[in-house]
Amino acid sequence: MVNGQDTTVQDGARRTRGRPRSFDRATALEKALMAFWEHGYEATSVSDLTRIMGIGAPSLYAAFGDKRSLFEEVVRVYTDTHGAFGDRALAEEPTARAAVERMLREAAAEYTDPAHPYGCLVVHAATNCSSAEVEGLLRERRNANIAAFATRIRADVAAGLLPAGTDAGALARHTGAMIQGMSQQARDGASREDLEALAEIAMAIWPHE
Repeated sequence: MVNGQDTTVQDGARRTRGRPRSFDRATALEKALMAFWEHGYEATSVSDLTRIMGIGAPSLYAAFGDKRSLFEEVVRVYTDTHGAFGDRALAEEPTARAAVERMLREAAAEYTDPAHPYGCLVVHAATNCSSAEVEGLLRERRNANIAAFATRIRADVAAGLLPAGTDAGALARHTGAMIQGMSQQARDGASREDLEALAEIAMAIWPHE
């Protein structure tokens, strides 16, 4: 109380004005994901990110760290959401063949979905990237996928579901090449039907027991 006036509201207003502007972190992160997915890591600047995310640079650095830290979080989110169809197929299908067939079919749908940028963020974001750390992160993700394919194929060979002479490593790399190639084809304008046709051809080379 000052000169007979209650200063509580005035003090509260001053505190509100001095407080950093709040924002929804998950929403801002999804906007950053879309920016990196559309333009790649190198071509997406901090100023682009602050504009797209609707926050100031101090808020970005406070909430996410630097650009690379933000990108690393984006990749984790992408892997757990838009890019999770591959892991689900491997976990849910009874055989490696069924898992890869489903994965390629779902990639055809996901990579051409107009609700978001075309292709795969983990493939596209590495284009023209001059950051060795970011290149390494994305390469590690892609190689981990190929290793997961190989592990599943070897398990099917051991179980007699694929011929004993199956080259699990080569077959896994073929699958990785198809996934990565379908991503680029989608970026270049291939339709879902185009990619589904590629997936059908890719499965034709799989060995039978």
